[in-house]
Amino acid sequence: MMKDIFPGRLGIQQRVIPSYRAMFLETLAEACQGGLSVFAGRPLPKEGIDPVEELQNVQLVKAENKNFLDPSSSLYVCWQNGFLQWLEEWQPDILIVEANPRYPTTRQAIAWMHKNKRKVIGWGLGAPPMHGPFTSLRRRERLSLLFSLDGIIAYSRQGAEQYLQLGVPREKVHIAFNAAEPAPKDPMPVRPAQYSKGKATILFIGRLQPRKRIDLLLQACSAIPEELQPHLVVVGDGPAREKFESFANQVYPSAKFVGAKHGDGLKPYFSEADLFVLPGTGGLAIQQAMAHGLPVIVARGDGTQDDLIRSENGWQVPPNDVDALTRTLHQALSDPSLLRRKGEFSYRIVAEEINIEKMVEVFLQAINDAIDQPI
Repeated sequence: MMKDIFPGRLGIQQRVIPSYRAMFLETLAEACQGGLSVFAGRPLPKEGIDPVEELQNVQLVKAENKNFLDPSSSLYVCWQNGFLQWLEEWQPDILIVEANPRYPTTRQAIAWMHKNKRKVIGWGLGAPPMHGPFTSLRRRERLSLLFSLDGIIAYSRQGAEQYLQLGVPREKVHIAFNAAEPAPKDPMPVRPAQYSKGKATILFIGRLQPRKRIDLLLQACSAIPEELQPHLVVVGDGPAREKFESFANQVYPSAKFVGAKHGDGLKPYFSEADLFVLPGTGGLAIQQAMAHGLPVIVARGDGTQDDLIRSENGWQVPPNDVDALTRTLHQALSDPSLLRRKGEFSYRIVAEEINIEKMVEVFLQAINDAIDQPI
């Protein structure tokens, strides 16, 4: 039976902690009787990541990230000054590190922990195929890191399978589905059988950056038959807002850009929507939309969405493919009852399977499994 607490001191290292991780870390800290300390640095300005600045009941120690090249480069390296000093001061019983061989100081930390007869768990997206220069060397470095760990937590089933294919023992691999929201507290919303405004309402929520590809969504809405063309509501702000609004005036002028909304300010938009669409990359609002009983259409990504977006609750479309998005919108909007059924399944997924509470459970399972292994 899984233990629901960890009696010792937990340390977590990451290159960067995005702000959406705050609730997960604070929830995990409640289960760590000895406390939780997090060691992380700041992102590069061009990454557009909003980092955590403070945490409740969690010690947040700022790393000094020394970046060599760019994170998008296959030869990128990040040196985190202060890692060993933090370990000396915090003295964690278990350390969870980013399972990334491009951080040399992580190897030093693993060696320090093992020297002191303590366990280290990796946390990562997976181990996708490598390309580019020095591939053989980089593969060896990856394997060396993975096999030095006492356990691995993958974000997704796909990531876990990649670790297993490299030879990591199955008993050391855990799957903590990537969650940004707690399980919904409110009951499943009830929507009318037919669209309340005569036509469907499509909702997008997110930071308006070029990679969000709102232009594809506008084109797709304009390309489906007029009787199905939806009310499109875009919630968010960002550097590409003016460009997207200008494009909307040309191809789909009925689209509404309402600016950034947060917290309770989002509730009426979720309530009035019939479908949530994410045409580009990223998108923390997907789980919020599902918690409000909405079906979803998303662009296929790195595999972490495969567990969240299934045929029962939505559609994944090829990225940057306006024709595929148009066909999927046409299918989705043609059948309100189909959308309602998929929306109910969305709610079930985030209520029962993929939420912060379940993610914490898996971390505790991985921690206690590692502790039970002999040194």
